[in-house]
Amino acid sequence: MESTISTKNMTSIPQAIVRKLGMKPGWKLDWQTGPAPDEILVKVIPDRGERGRRLLGKGSRLSPNRSAVDELVAERETERKAEE
Repeated sequence: MESTISTKNMTSIPQAIVRKLGMKPGWKLDWQTGPAPDEILVKVIPDRGERGRRLLGKGSRLSPNRSAVDELVAERETERKAEE
């Protein structure tokens, strides 16, 4: 796929790529020069909300027998009792 650079050094991302990667307004692109003189590497950086959605539940595989929510509730209950 090709795109053209405008006089203001702007270009459009082809719609097929936007759809395939699920890109949305507000996401960023990290541009790097590639190994060859005429290559560019572009990394898509989602917004904070999308990064959070992608991380949701990832920690459970590291400790499947633990529940962070249950541990937090127990910790808060212990703190509450200590304050009484």
